[in-house]
Amino acid sequence: MFHEQFAQYYDKIYLAQGKDYEKEVCRLHRLVQQYKRSPGHRLLDVGCGTGEHLRYLRYFYHVEGVDISTEMLAIAREKLPGVPFHQGDMRTFDLGTKFDVVTCLFGTIGYVETLDGLQQAVENMGRHLTPGGVLVIEPWLGPGAVQDGRTHVVVVNEPDEKVVRIGVTRVQGNISEIQFHFAVATREGIQTFEERHRLGLFKPEAYVAAFRKCGLEVYFDEQGISGRGIYIGYGPA
Repeated sequence: MFHEQFAQYYDKIYLAQGKDYEKEVCRLHRLVQQYKRSPGHRLLDVGCGTGEHLRYLRYFYHVEGVDISTEMLAIAREKLPGVPFHQGDMRTFDLGTKFDVVTCLFGTIGYVETLDGLQQAVENMGRHLTPGGVLVIEPWLGPGAVQDGRTHVVVVNEPDEKVVRIGVTRVQGNISEIQFHFAVATREGIQTFEERHRLGLFKPEAYVAAFRKCGLEVYFDEQGISGRGIYIGYGPA
């Protein structure tokens, strides 16, 4: 999924794209407080990546993170010493404890690829919720929202390092596959590498059904935290 080298440039690439993690977290916190009924403040970020959302979430909650990528987790641990991080698949991880808030942000849920995977992931995250807690999922794009053959490029332009990521997206049924090619130039020379990412394209009713199947009511906020919308699952206290 994630190339070992990609983790090194992940934060720089999304900074170059203008992603504002602090602003997103402030919006997320306001939404969570509208629906959370549990008295605690423990939060688990599933698919936490390099921990950029957790960097700001820790000012509101006692945070932990889980991710499938050991390379991403290594960066997150270096960035946020003292924060517990766990390696695991969002469909099957088991931390043996519960949280007041469980989040899965930035379209990471798409990596489950299938409807069965979506249901497994939502149920697993729901199992980690304390009564009255909130499950928040920021969706990947849905069917019809991804253009087959779309090309894209990101450039990181620092004094001693240049990174170019070019990509093309293909749509195969309900799967979007993105092929990335990276070129990195430093004083030592130029290196290149490639990655392919496969993400499932799920309709809104699939998300809603997954939440309700595990006993949660669901609210969809159209704006969300980054303009993509966000699903908020909540149950009785």
